[in-house]
Amino acid sequence: MIIPLEKINPYIQYLSSYLYISQHIGPFGEWTASTSTVFKVGVVGPWKCDPLFAKALPQTAAQLAVDRINNDPSLSLGTTFEYVIIDEDCQTSMALKGFLGHYSRANAFLGPVNPGYCDAASLLANNWNKALFSWTCVNYELDDRSRHLTFARTVPSPTWVLLSLVRHFRWAHIGIISSAEDVWVDTGSKVADALRSYGLPVTTVVSTDKDPASIRLALTRVKRAENIRMVILCMHSVLIGGHIQRLLLETALDMHLTDGSLVFIPYDTLLYSLPYRDVRYPALINNGKLRRAYDAVLSVTMDSEENSFYKAYQKTVNVGGVPRHIKLHQISPLFGTIYSSILFMANALQNVRDAGEWRSGANLVRHSRNMAFYGFSQRVRTNGSGASLLKYVVLDTDGQSWPLLPTHCVDLEAGMVMSLGRSIHFPGGVQPSPDSSCWFIPGTLCTGGVDPFHLIIVFLCILLTSIFSSGLYYCIRRRINQISLVRGPDKIMLTLADVIFINPSLSNKKLSLDESKVGDMSRKPSDTDRQSLSTPFSDSTVTPATYANSNIAIFEGDWAWMKRLPSGNFKAITPQTSDVFELMKDIRHENVNLFLGFFLDCGVFGIMTEYCSRSSLQDLLSNTDVKLDWMFKTSLLMDLIKGMKYLHHRGVCHGRLKSRNCVVDGRFVLKLTDYGYNKILMAQRFPYEDPSAEELLWTAPEILRGPHPGLCGTQLGDVYSFAIIMQEVVLRGPPFCMLDLSAEDVIQKVRNPPPLCRPVVSPDHAPLECIQLMKQCWNEQADRRPHFNDIFDQFKNINKGRKTNIIDSMLRMLEQYSSNLEELIRERTEELEIEKQKTEKLLTQMLPPSVADVLKVGGTVEPEHFENVTLYFSDIVGFTTISANSEPIEVVDLLNDLYTLFDAIIGNHDVYKVETIGDAYMVASGLPVPNGNRHAAEISSMALDILSAVGTFKMRHMPDVPVRIRIGLHSGPCVAGVVGLTMPRYCLFGDTVNTASRMESTGMPYRIHLSHSTAKILVDLREGYQVQLRGKTELKGKGMEETYWLVGRDSFTKPLPVPPELKSG
Repeated sequence: MIIPLEKINPYIQYLSSYLYISQHIGPFGEWTASTSTVFKVGVVGPWKCDPLFAKALPQTAAQLAVDRINNDPSLSLGTTFEYVIIDEDCQTSMALKGFLGHYSRANAFLGPVNPGYCDAASLLANNWNKALFSWTCVNYELDDRSRHLTFARTVPSPTWVLLSLVRHFRWAHIGIISSAEDVWVDTGSKVADALRSYGLPVTTVVSTDKDPASIRLALTRVKRAENIRMVILCMHSVLIGGHIQRLLLETALDMHLTDGSLVFIPYDTLLYSLPYRDVRYPALINNGKLRRAYDAVLSVTMDSEENSFYKAYQKTVNVGGVPRHIKLHQISPLFGTIYSSILFMANALQNVRDAGEWRSGANLVRHSRNMAFYGFSQRVRTNGSGASLLKYVVLDTDGQSWPLLPTHCVDLEAGMVMSLGRSIHFPGGVQPSPDSSCWFIPGTLCTGGVDPFHLIIVFLCILLTSIFSSGLYYCIRRRINQISLVRGPDKIMLTLADVIFINPSLSNKKLSLDESKVGDMSRKPSDTDRQSLSTPFSDSTVTPATYANSNIAIFEGDWAWMKRLPSGNFKAITPQTSDVFELMKDIRHENVNLFLGFFLDCGVFGIMTEYCSRSSLQDLLSNTDVKLDWMFKTSLLMDLIKGMKYLHHRGVCHGRLKSRNCVVDGRFVLKLTDYGYNKILMAQRFPYEDPSAEELLWTAPEILRGPHPGLCGTQLGDVYSFAIIMQEVVLRGPPFCMLDLSAEDVIQKVRNPPPLCRPVVSPDHAPLECIQLMKQCWNEQADRRPHFNDIFDQFKNINKGRKTNIIDSMLRMLEQYSSNLEELIRERTEELEIEKQKTEKLLTQMLPPSVADVLKVGGTVEPEHFENVTLYFSDIVGFTTISANSEPIEVVDLLNDLYTLFDAIIGNHDVYKVETIGDAYMVASGLPVPNGNRHAAEISSMALDILSAVGTFKMRHMPDVPVRIRIGLHSGPCVAGVVGLTMPRYCLFGDTVNTASRMESTGMPYRIHLSHSTAKILVDLREGYQVQLRGKTELKGKGMEETYWLVGRDSFTKPLPVPPELKSG
């Protein structure tokens, strides 16, 4: 955990000032700082908790440096130089806590190693007026000398080196991967902040643990990031024992990230002088995979010129400065950095003494400018601002050999990266693509190489093109929609050519003569209308049905109902009306009456919907012949709720909901109709006519108070209308039927309360819960009415536990039985089909498919003569001995494993497996389907594959005993046919079979024995088969014949087992 500096700064300043004054004021008030004869340096680092940092041997390096300082005649410090090793906790928060207690342990500090608290440590040292010299603090905030007077770097900031490198190669997009330890996580974060302060896009900063999954995840994030050119690895270098870096580079190789698209830069080599001349690193020498991955790595380290770190260390060992038992590979090059850093502090102290100034932290830092001295293995210089001027070298490998070769030199004083005459070897000859140069120009807004002005122009062009394209698309889409209204299979504009108006059947169809069957229009029907509707049912005369006297038509074979709109001259359908029709066309629900289209012909404009034979809900409730129990009523109301819930979910407000607009089909399913009617009236700009009071009985009070109550509607207004319909269903009476008031009086009272005018329903007619729901729905305050989702949930609970109608229960049982029966038949059919497929598959495995097809239909398979085929025989050499030394089950496992391997191989060739007898394996090519002259080649290629596979085959019970087979091939004519009825077998007959068997029996282990005929075919094919003459071989029944060995094929690269050496004779 990192403690925010703004929270601890006041405490630090107070505590440090107190400690500093108490240490330097004597018992009589005198200042004691200048009288000290010992100058002690605290070497701070994670020397105990991190074994790789401990390999720097800080105590040995400090002792060696102090001995040189105290014995160097050129350094007359007037004081004794001493050191103290201060252990730094590997957890950042604990390390900062520990540093607070180090005030009295030293006069100056070398450290800390963890950049996570460098800023806080510098502020503490500043308040203590003690110098803090660091070789790892990369924090760019420390460059502000006004806040950090007592801080100095003993080596150049690694970000300065990295910045020179990325500017030279123009690799602006950077990723950082750090190991999971706090010191490296904080290092990665601070390096990213420092590079971003120069305007570089550090897009990915991740940490990884040592497990493969974490490493792969980190590399995946780098791979997914766009345009990354360089990846900085903040972790211990693999060359000095960094295990995580080794795993990461090997995983990067597996993920194809070392193909030249990325360059990996180890960070820690920037902190020391990595030896590279005549040095062997076991990590690269002994690991070929790492060596290939390291081809994508550029190691940047301090240049030690001719005197490398290892040479300087060996020289120190020779003069007795370091114990001889410490070997070179046991020490980290950080040893030299610690040594040189202590010398850096001593030279700064000498400058303070020469200037005759007080030995304070600020003076030490100020006098670290313009210094020059020789460190452990290289010369150290600082410029006028105190910045170290070390040179760095870029090291590379070629991916094949292990030496690290210098390619470039980084000169910070000149601000240049210079080539040393050797080019960098990038994997595959491909290096990361350079980024735009604008990333490296201070004060420039970089957009990836695109001029901002041009970018704005392009953006505006794209925007205008998008607007134009959208407008064009809208116009085209509108035109297509208009065309689809009148043409094609999905057209919705209907004419007399599409529908046939009819008179309903007088025997079993009866129409309501009321115009309001499916929702009357706002106008009252005239006498002419009533006459036209009643004419078809007159017993005396039956006039022909037309669009003028009938609202029922046949459309695509089904009855349809036409809802007429007010008469008028219709020249065109407006775009708004087309949108409404498209919306209505997309509405599909079992409780919403289906919209079929709109009729427009001969001056008649109407909406065509499905015809429902049970008429409207109002007609059903008024029909005393229909008995409605509570189950029936709740079923109708639930259908109504489901339909309204669906419409509101689609964002459709009904606006005309009443019992006349709820129709019932032949299955007593209630469906909503007239939805969208008001929108069509407004879209076509029909003149508004005030509806009658009877039409407004279902209208909500807030809508009644509006300007056009018959035309406007809201979703909460639909809830009010539902409550009125609910009263109708419960009482089987018209709205407000219990009030002895006219429709006009009811509307007046509803519009202008108080008192509140609502229907009165006694608990004798419905459950109390139903009445309470009804009252909620007709609440005077619209926002307190429930939505149909809530109504649906409440209404489901009202009928819970009550008995249902017995007829309905019987119908449900029959329907469920029918569904179960259908499901059972389907399952049995599927099972039968599966078994049939299994049988057919087994049959095709036993016999050729062509033969199996004949046998399945009950046919007879006639024997067939094949002019030229090639046969393959093989058996296991020494099978009798193997069987004698094995259990029967082990022999079965052996043959099963071997023949499973063979079966997998023959699937890749045009061959047919004839049979297996014991350890014998027989295969043919050229039958039952002839393949021209390819039979010998197919069998030969298969034999090579089998021989190669046998070379690596191991028996489970005797893995050390090799399985050796003999293979014999022969080509010639044969006859094939099915033998037997109980267990039919596809058998081959003829001399070719016998000869092929003789070729196998006279062969040799791990060899493919060819007859003369097969060898001739292979040679004539000229496909690279390598045939070797064996000589004369005696074949039983044939005498002496020339035979051959098949030893390979030009394009065959698989390894073959080495056959036993042939002996002469």
